[in-house]
Amino acid sequence: MVISFNDAFSRNVKILNSKASKPSIQAVAVALGAALLATLLVSYSQSQSITIEGIINAQRGNLVLWLLDGLPFVFGYVGQYTSYVLAQEANLMVLEQTDELRQYASNLEKQAAFTSTHDALTELPNRALFYDRLVQALRVVHEQKQAGLSVLMLNIENLKEIQDTLGLSNTDLIVKQLATRLASWSGMSHSVARMDAHTFAILLPECAERVRAEEAARNLVKALEPHFVIGVLKLSLHPSIGIVIAPEHGDDADTLLQRAGVAQFFAVNSANGVSTYSPNMDEHSPRRLTLMSELKKALERDELQLYYQPKIDLVRNCVSGVEALVRWKHEQHGFIPPDEFIVLAERHRMIRPLTQWVLQQAFRTSAEWHRAGIFLTMSINLSTKDLHDAELPDQIAGIAAKMLVQPEWIMFEITESSIMGDPTRALIVIERLRSMGYQFSIDDFGTGYSSLAYLKKLPLSELKIDKSFVLDMSGNENDAIIVRATVNLAHNLGLTVTAEGIENNETMQMLKGIGCDFGQGFYFSKAVSKAELEVWLAQWNAN
Repeated sequence: MVISFNDAFSRNVKILNSKASKPSIQAVAVALGAALLATLLVSYSQSQSITIEGIINAQRGNLVLWLLDGLPFVFGYVGQYTSYVLAQEANLMVLEQTDELRQYASNLEKQAAFTSTHDALTELPNRALFYDRLVQALRVVHEQKQAGLSVLMLNIENLKEIQDTLGLSNTDLIVKQLATRLASWSGMSHSVARMDAHTFAILLPECAERVRAEEAARNLVKALEPHFVIGVLKLSLHPSIGIVIAPEHGDDADTLLQRAGVAQFFAVNSANGVSTYSPNMDEHSPRRLTLMSELKKALERDELQLYYQPKIDLVRNCVSGVEALVRWKHEQHGFIPPDEFIVLAERHRMIRPLTQWVLQQAFRTSAEWHRAGIFLTMSINLSTKDLHDAELPDQIAGIAAKMLVQPEWIMFEITESSIMGDPTRALIVIERLRSMGYQFSIDDFGTGYSSLAYLKKLPLSELKIDKSFVLDMSGNENDAIIVRATVNLAHNLGLTVTAEGIENNETMQMLKGIGCDFGQGFYFSKAVSKAELEVWLAQWNAN
């Protein structure tokens, strides 16, 4: 049975009245008792006995007894009045507190409703609300015969690294700044949502043209370029944006969001951090899901292999070193390109154990070769995440000591893009390793976007020309000019030059003619296993 608030309050007043009346009843009882006792005493004092006649005579002629007789009525009235006032005041207090509780409950209900549809930290819509709004927007497109809409899926690649370095509180401050910037950029905060810790989604209504959507995404990347500030620190974020367009890429919310995530994954490796979905991307999605768990198992079972590609001294016509390249021959998928699983490892926090495995294998091989009289420089590639790992120098120091490897035997290869993500952190790691005696080579030179600006800041020993310029330099004068200019630039900076992608004698002779120091390519040898390279070395030396 449901009891109304008014019934409950009436009942409370009755209860309070009854409880408040008890003291007044007790006071009346005491007054009556006192009057009766006094009457008996007066009757006894007058007639030396207590009789009804004596009691009547005592009451008839004694003014004090009259006053005593009136006290119970006074106490009763005052008590009842006081209890009534107290009950009413208590009732008012209960009403006021109940109103406060009602307001508090209403606020909690509103807060719960808001929390269920919004992100607690940024107050932006969450995944559920964005999904609902996307469904509504698609319905409008269908019913009103509009051209369509676009969804941008934005992921911040280095947010986890920032959290590991600066802590959760500082990362939350960064996320709040990011949310404010996104809402300001879109002009409509309701069209921006925080999908998970690192990912945001932006709905672009009435934007059904690929050109417009990609232009908007590039503009958003530009909006995120200015530093984010935490105290005295200035931090750069690494955004990647996947684009889907409705109805071209799907006409329901589930399909669009799934394909936006796929496009965002491919955006990580794009030149400008932006990628638009295409159907051939789906071929890699199921495979990508299984590769991550299998890569961890492959590392644990030592199923990966390290291959070595020789580096030739073009002046002395001898082998000067090798580049260590990791290979994964999957039982089901066959040969998996390093570019594919290394990117996956970086995204899923597997890059540290993968790098550690490569370092251990390469350092062990280098030590074995030096003990056997094979004095080759071992080149090892470091990824973007490696250069942002402040513990990397200490890990390398420990592995080198264990394997008895000298720093001068090792050359670390880095790329322009790996430095540009967070130059300050990358330079700290590079400087520490350089102070320990390790050499550095900048790989794929010419494919980045701030080469000259950072080239002078890096403690480099070598510059490697990307194979895209070398492969066709014998038939393309522009490529030949670029290679020649790069060789001259490197020599003027005191660096040696290695050309990648040498596939024929003509290219090798051209490189010798312009003063290139070293070369790599299929003309000499592809990357091979340790045993195969030792055989190849014996044949090379025999010739």
